[in-house]
Amino acid sequence: MATILVLYHSSHGSVANMAHEFVDTIVAQGGNAVVRVFEKRQEHDVVVSKQDLVSCDALAFGTPTRFGMMASQAKAFWETTSDLWLKGALIDKPACVFSSSSSMHGGNEATLLNLSLPLLHHGMMLLGVPYDVPELLATESGGTPYGATHISGSQNSTVLTQTEIKICRAAACRLLRVAEKLK
Repeated sequence: MATILVLYHSSHGSVANMAHEFVDTIVAQGGNAVVRVFEKRQEHDVVVSKQDLVSCDALAFGTPTRFGMMASQAKAFWETTSDLWLKGALIDKPACVFSSSSSMHGGNEATLLNLSLPLLHHGMMLLGVPYDVPELLATESGGTPYGATHISGSQNSTVLTQTEIKICRAAACRLLRVAEKLK
């Protein structure tokens, strides 16, 4: 059974809802999901440690978009991981990224690419959402080949659309499947 670290920051709940779709899917498929955040906001939150990265078989990493970039809480954490980089501790671990923005062109794709950069520098294997996921071709909300996304819209809705849920689930299944093949 592969252990997937679901690591996220969520300001208003959208990214947390996406993370929980990842977790529920991983568990339903027989995997082990470990949930971590960058800062404790609720009593049940567990803050990520570098050991969490070392111990996992794969990583799902998400934050809301901040002007096309990851949340500062995530960036601050990744800046502490040079010792892991020097050891090559994360090389060949599969990973995927996910994000949320308020509008369709609010920077999700740029954020997904930004989230990918520390993972690629660590030698992780980045997995996107392939076009065999039919929702990717039909989405009128979130979802890109770079990763799962959510669009909260002018009402700032944290409720994921059915399409966004299916894309999150497809990304989670692919991440687990690859992690188990490599384990």
